[in-house]
Amino acid sequence: MRSTIKTILALVLLIVPSQAAIAQSAISISNDRASLAFPDTITFSADFESSAEITSVTLEYGTEQQTCGTVVAKAIPRFTPATQVSASWTWEMRQSGSQPPGAQIWWRWRVEDSAGNQQVTQTQTVTWLDDRHDWQTFTGSGVNLHWYGSSQSFGQELHSAAVLAMVALASETGLTSDQPVDLYIYSNFDDMRDAILYEPSWTGGMAFPEYSIVIIGISPENIAWGKTTEAHELTHVLVGHLTFSCIGDVPTWLNEGLAVWGEGGLDPGSQDRLDKAIADNTLFPLRSLSGAFSEIADKADLSYSQSYSVVKFLIDTYGKDKMNELLLALRDGETIDNALQTLYGFKIEGLEDAWREGIGAQPRQAAPNPTPTAQPTPVPTIRPISGIPGAAGIPSPTPRATLTAESSPGGQPSQPEAQTPGSQPNRSLTLILISCCCLLVLILMAALIFIFIRKAQKKDSQI
Repeated sequence: MRSTIKTILALVLLIVPSQAAIAQSAISISNDRASLAFPDTITFSADFESSAEITSVTLEYGTEQQTCGTVVAKAIPRFTPATQVSASWTWEMRQSGSQPPGAQIWWRWRVEDSAGNQQVTQTQTVTWLDDRHDWQTFTGSGVNLHWYGSSQSFGQELHSAAVLAMVALASETGLTSDQPVDLYIYSNFDDMRDAILYEPSWTGGMAFPEYSIVIIGISPENIAWGKTTEAHELTHVLVGHLTFSCIGDVPTWLNEGLAVWGEGGLDPGSQDRLDKAIADNTLFPLRSLSGAFSEIADKADLSYSQSYSVVKFLIDTYGKDKMNELLLALRDGETIDNALQTLYGFKIEGLEDAWREGIGAQPRQAAPNPTPTAQPTPVPTIRPISGIPGAAGIPSPTPRATLTAESSPGGQPSQPEAQTPGSQPNRSLTLILISCCCLLVLILMAALIFIFIRKAQKKDSQI
């Protein structure tokens, strides 16, 4: 009998919705959408309705990428409490920094009414896609290549080149990816630069390892350059996957040097500039190449070429296995100096000395103070426009460039720049302001001392 009653009660509980389930369904949602205005904004909006007055609406959003933890951004749109509410919020990319084309953006809403009912909407995603172009896609062998404005054969040739580059990187370096890589090929450099914000004018391509996305500007007449650039940027993605860590960091000279090595080495123009720098003794201190490369194209190109030469020296002298061990040590949190010391027997300055000797450069000049290591730049790796003879609409070929010590993490030059007249601070005005501040402090101190003495005198008179 008891077992029968228990069975009936269990069935009743299954059939009758719980109070929590009723509360969950008390708020309805409609027209939940995301509207893109690439590359500037994305607007999230939805309509909510409840039998009680809606009092709270919160948007939660983020991007699908490699991160050290769950990152949830929140926005609270303005609305007037009512039983029917329309809410919207706009993500301004020019304020926050844009996401790369092809990034997956997710969002959901949290809503509450005055009766205590709560509703969390189903998470949705939208592709941050440059919808100004009619994209076509070739997919296969771990590479999704998207392009527009050119023939099928153009897209297929670039897709095949990217696949071959991935195969070569796997066999020569052991670098592989456990997820497909998306390449977005813009038909020219202007279109590509319009899709990203705040990047140097010489930018020809960019890699976003945390998103597994590469964007490059390739026109049909520059397809040979485009194939090597694919290999360069794919190397960045694979190195980024291998070394991804919340505690480690890969210096830029190593990252960029590997990327140039992955594309097959220096083009003749970059090799000539490196040879000239060796002959003129104008090479950069290696430690200074650990951060962002210069935004000046010639200096950036030399930074790339020098980084490649150092990486080539390490691989040729000590082998590829040591290089992989170095990358894994950096992933696991070792500093570059400690990792080099453990694996090769020298720190950065020792590496520079050995490399200079190996290439026939003059010995390193020890500075009175150690060269500071620039902080790593948060900007993704960049492939400059290099070695493109006769490219229509393109300025004279600019050197290979990316992230260096001549720029701070924010991309501003770390060295003083010449300023136009009137841009220097007015020193006289500054001195006057400082003097006024000092005088004000003295007056306040005198007032405090006077008050203290008066109180002491009153106590003495009372005694």
